[in-house]
Amino acid sequence: MIKENSQKILKELPEGVELVAATKQRSAVEVAEALEAGVKIVGENYVKEAQEKFAILGSKAKWHFIGHLQKNKIKKAVKIFDMIETLDSLALAEILDKECKKVSKIMSILIEVNSASESQKQGVLVENVERFIDQILQFDNLKPMGLMTMGPWLDNSQELRPFFKKTKDLFDKIKSIYQGKLEWVYLSMGMSSSYKVAIEEGANLVRIGTTIFGGRKPKK
Repeated sequence: MIKENSQKILKELPEGVELVAATKQRSAVEVAEALEAGVKIVGENYVKEAQEKFAILGSKAKWHFIGHLQKNKIKKAVKIFDMIETLDSLALAEILDKECKKVSKIMSILIEVNSASESQKQGVLVENVERFIDQILQFDNLKPMGLMTMGPWLDNSQELRPFFKKTKDLFDKIKSIYQGKLEWVYLSMGMSSSYKVAIEEGANLVRIGTTIFGGRKPKK
């Protein structure tokens, strides 16, 4: 079903919207099936899991990191990923830039936005994003290309609309302010339960796992 699910989603996505297959706890065999169906971007939450799959699948896909990046995993992450979608601190940016320099790599990044101002969530608060970008621009080996948001956990995906809209408004504002200075392209919003609403609000990267692969088996 993975192949059929992937093809169905790819067919339904509007032009200009790209699919990131969220592959947490999925096997390399499952991911390979999605790639055969036309999926081009793999989204991984954990560096260790990504390493195992990357060793098998390698450059058959683009690799996006979509989880919370730990400082002690950055060195390994730099060797695998084409984009980090979840940059949210200067401390992380400094280490990431340093490790990218060592391997002469320019890392594409998205800034994770805490669009609902939730104290327990990762991400830069909306009002701090412009200042954060100014700080990131000092790093030669990081390339800010857009924003990512999770939004709060809500049962009704329609209730996420204001948070997606807020992030899209911020995306547009930054694009206007930094015109010519940034290649400002990507707005990553929406998951299996909310990607359709996210697209309506301007997302052009959607992170979909369950709708492709089915429900995850509980860990033993």
